[in-house]
Amino acid sequence: MSTTASIPITTSLPALRGPLRLPHQAAFWVTAVAFFVMMAFNTVPTPLYALYQQRDGFPTVVVTVVFAAYSIGVMLALYLAGHISDRVGRRRVILSAVVIEVVAAVLFLVWTDPAGLIVARFVAGLGIGVLTATATAHLADLRRIARPGAGIGMAATIAGVANMGGLALGPLIGGVFAEWVPMPLVAPYLAFLAALVAVGFAYAFVPETVDTARPHPPYRPQRVRVPRESRGAYWAAGIGGFVAFAITGLFGSVAPTFLAQLLHQSDRFVAGLVAFSVFGAAALAQVVFARLSTRAQLMLGVITIVAGLAALGAADLTASAVLFVGGGVVAGAGVGLVFRGALATAGALSGDGNRSEVTSGIFLLSFAGMTAVPLLIGVALLALPLVPVLLGAVVAMLALILWAGPRMLRATVPAR
Repeated sequence: MSTTASIPITTSLPALRGPLRLPHQAAFWVTAVAFFVMMAFNTVPTPLYALYQQRDGFPTVVVTVVFAAYSIGVMLALYLAGHISDRVGRRRVILSAVVIEVVAAVLFLVWTDPAGLIVARFVAGLGIGVLTATATAHLADLRRIARPGAGIGMAATIAGVANMGGLALGPLIGGVFAEWVPMPLVAPYLAFLAALVAVGFAYAFVPETVDTARPHPPYRPQRVRVPRESRGAYWAAGIGGFVAFAITGLFGSVAPTFLAQLLHQSDRFVAGLVAFSVFGAAALAQVVFARLSTRAQLMLGVITIVAGLAALGAADLTASAVLFVGGGVVAGAGVGLVFRGALATAGALSGDGNRSEVTSGIFLLSFAGMTAVPLLIGVALLALPLVPVLLGAVVAMLALILWAGPRMLRATVPAR
């Protein structure tokens, strides 16, 4: 049974195709590749943090500050600009995101001390905050125009794979560079600088799908208009996204510390491989279970997140590498399904003209989870041992998903 759409589509979309523009079907795939590359660029530093730490001698809390700088950049951009593609057009916003990511890559190369690392990650986060909701909405638009008779389940799946798949590939590439390539703190950024320029050039030929001439109310920062009776469901979706991204933040920031301190595994490629496995499971689950209804995907996602977090808690108490990696992979699969379910739950509450606004709100809450949990873990590690800190984070995430999951399921109408 096909899944319902993660983002609602207006009944008619303008096929705004000017000179030197790609057909909408080809533009769909170019947009997906650009989305994928930019997401991969933003996780390539994950296995490199230990090299920065070794070179500059800063404590683990600085790693979480660097990671938090990225997430704060994402949230700031989502708050200020995540929704403006509904008025200024998708192309302008995504091309701006490409330029911002290019600037971040240059900063990684030229400003090499810890302060520069924090600034570069913040700038990279700004680009992703501009990108995520807009690229997700643009893929849905392009699919609707290219295949008017088809649903947008395909667009939702590709958006999820581009998002989580890119996040998965980045740490693996970073791990390869860290272990086997000379100048591991330079070479990956040069490679991605070239890739970003290439996808930016290709994306410049993608057609616009928003009628920018349509009158709009005055600009204001991100605000989500949801009917009063639906706000409980929307907040449940936001908390579901919060937990999902908190898990990715855990593996994108402090997991290498856990591997090194409790499992005595300091290989940089292994650290990248673990993060790749978690993010990759999130992307793969969205493909494997794409034909299930949204309700079935969401139910499966909640169950796998609960099981994965329980395994992580057991790994923390027993110092088991198998439970740690296995729990991460199982939880990662749940991350992909729950986040897609969160978008579907919230998207069903949106109306014409505020699709990217509603999507931006879910991304904003989700990235708050990616920011808060790793940062709180880093601060707690200044005073407490790793085992109770990680266990406390696991228990808190379990409590949140057990609260949000049933409410999201009640708000999701079973597919016929």
